[in-house]
Amino acid sequence: MFESLSDRLAGVLGKLRGRGTLTELEVRGAMREVRIALLEADVALPVAKAFVDRATDRAVGAEVLKSVTPGQQVVKIVHDVLVETLGSKAADLEVDVTPPAVVMMVGLQGSGKTTTTAKLARYLAEKRRKKVLMASLDVNRPAAQEQLRVLGEQVQVATLPIVPGQIPTDIARRALQAARLQGHDVLLLDTAGRLHVDEQLMAEMAAVAGIAAPVETLLVVDALTGQDAVNVARSFAERIALTGVILTRMDGDARGGAALSMREVTGKPIKFIGTGEKVDALEPFHPERAASRILGMGDVVGLVERAAETINRAEAERMAEKLARGGFDMTDLLAQFRQMKRMGGLGALAGMLPGIGKAQAQMQAAGIDDRMLGRLEAIILSMTPKERARPEILNARRKIRIAKGAGVSVQDVNRLLKMHAEMGAAMKRLKKMGGIKALTGLFGGGEQPALPPGLLPPGLPRGLPPGIRFRR
Repeated sequence: MFESLSDRLAGVLGKLRGRGTLTELEVRGAMREVRIALLEADVALPVAKAFVDRATDRAVGAEVLKSVTPGQQVVKIVHDVLVETLGSKAADLEVDVTPPAVVMMVGLQGSGKTTTTAKLARYLAEKRRKKVLMASLDVNRPAAQEQLRVLGEQVQVATLPIVPGQIPTDIARRALQAARLQGHDVLLLDTAGRLHVDEQLMAEMAAVAGIAAPVETLLVVDALTGQDAVNVARSFAERIALTGVILTRMDGDARGGAALSMREVTGKPIKFIGTGEKVDALEPFHPERAASRILGMGDVVGLVERAAETINRAEAERMAEKLARGGFDMTDLLAQFRQMKRMGGLGALAGMLPGIGKAQAQMQAAGIDDRMLGRLEAIILSMTPKERARPEILNARRKIRIAKGAGVSVQDVNRLLKMHAEMGAAMKRLKKMGGIKALTGLFGGGEQPALPPGLLPPGLPRGLPPGIRFRR
């Protein structure tokens, strides 16, 4: 997400970084280019204008132009204004109220509302430890209620039984009664959508809201529709008391215009973003992290959080003990590949690492992507247990057999062996650095586990952010 905007801004602001002096004319020229970059990213014109005006007013001040590093100061100002435009602080769901807390999902047909309802239910059940009930009020779209029921089974969240012939207001009353009687903490109402905003739809939303009294009314919009998403959000915000927005398909939106425009246009925070088709591909939206990613500064906190959710502590400790004995075989390498896939794949991880933009472009040019991870995994799975444990026994005949089994070339097998050898050498260097203790610390050995010195770029935190722990 944000790739095209990030590339454009990197080009503009890269010219300013490290400059010993800057004139007001140079700053204003750079801000004009920033405005063009925002408009090309499909940011709404009023939002782009307001953004550039705020950034320019701060950047032409004496404290910037006369500072020791004026270029860096301008970059910081652009970052701060980005954060403000995106919403300043993360806004979570306000569901800690007298149960059941009703969350009403609204939006146009095709925005991914039903799927997002199931994703949100899973998030509330797993991350917030809430007992959730879902109910579909969409009686217009064929099989909409059945779709939510099936999704409910996938995410292991209860859905209201379907009663044919009921109207949305009757379903809302029945869902509210069921949630109270069955002790649910949160009730998610998946309302009907339309192909466009109309008065009948708004009247239906108002009637349901009058019965259910939702604590959250979330608008689900498709980020890929760009300016259309902003126009839809404006129309809903004028007619319904929205409390927040969920942007879907953010993983496919290279421009990011919808995200940058949404808060400014609606006055409501972006609470979640959809980052894929899977039921776990829903993330709370953090404006500061998004701004850092747009400016190529990465999202180290998000990366560590993702690792904390996916890394198994006992498995990691076993790995650390094995490394301490100097062992690192193909089975261990396979585990590393699978771990990367669980964390979102190469593309997701690369976007969260600071300063990775150029390296990511080189990776793409070299054909290094998530499909490559699958090919490498297939090569290892084509080996016998003995070959995985002792890759040094792989002669030409064995390599040909493995290549045929994995559907790759012998050169691909050789590349994997070289990668394994290099990683093994890195593990030995880590051992000499006394890094094994640090590794066990990283995977749960202390209050603030730290990475071994020298393995992170200067200036990045060596420990995990407070409150983040690896799961057992």
